[in-house]
Amino acid sequence: MPSDAPVLPREFYLTSAVVTAEKLLGAVLTHDSPEGLTAGRIVETEAYAGRSDAACHSYKISSVRDSHRTNIMFGPGGFAYVYLIYGMYNCFNVVANIQDEPEAVLIRAIEPTCGIPLMEERRGISGVRKLCGGPGKLCIAMNITRELYGADLCGTRLFITHGTLRPEESVLSTKRINVDYSGEAADYKYRFVIRESGFLSTRKFIENSGTTREKACKH
Repeated sequence: MPSDAPVLPREFYLTSAVVTAEKLLGAVLTHDSPEGLTAGRIVETEAYAGRSDAACHSYKISSVRDSHRTNIMFGPGGFAYVYLIYGMYNCFNVVANIQDEPEAVLIRAIEPTCGIPLMEERRGISGVRKLCGGPGKLCIAMNITRELYGADLCGTRLFITHGTLRPEESVLSTKRINVDYSGEAADYKYRFVIRESGFLSTRKFIENSGTTREKACKH
């Protein structure tokens, strides 16, 4: 069933991507589409920290550009940044921080909680653990497309509600996935996971990793 918790307010998102990425763990992402409602608990995120982060799309970009995909990142937090990778997969990001601080949080994996049959139909597979373990997979399962670029996450179509972490779960930070091109930024501990979740996109970097508070900002 979808969460009956309140939608996260704008203020929730007006912090750095690193802070927002950790806070989003356990929250519930919902898409109320014409085909039906789908939702899932966020279990894996990655922060992209703006102009100084070589792995971020807004790296060294000073301001908005004509029709550039990063333009939404220059507005206030709490809006959807959806872009295409490999010419075929959409990725859903949450814009973070205040206006003119172009940061975002990639949602890498969710634990499906609502609309699972619809997700399975969209993915063409059965088995809940396989549905949303990766940014492209969750976008297919939840039908998050580039038509939702710029959607207000404080609205009623695509939104995130408060969630909780169970006591036995531990939140960890690790290096991000597939950012080897970004020099020293490849080592930033900006990926956040619920370690015990069986719904992560990958368990890479998780073993022997420290906690978020110990390792998230060591650069």
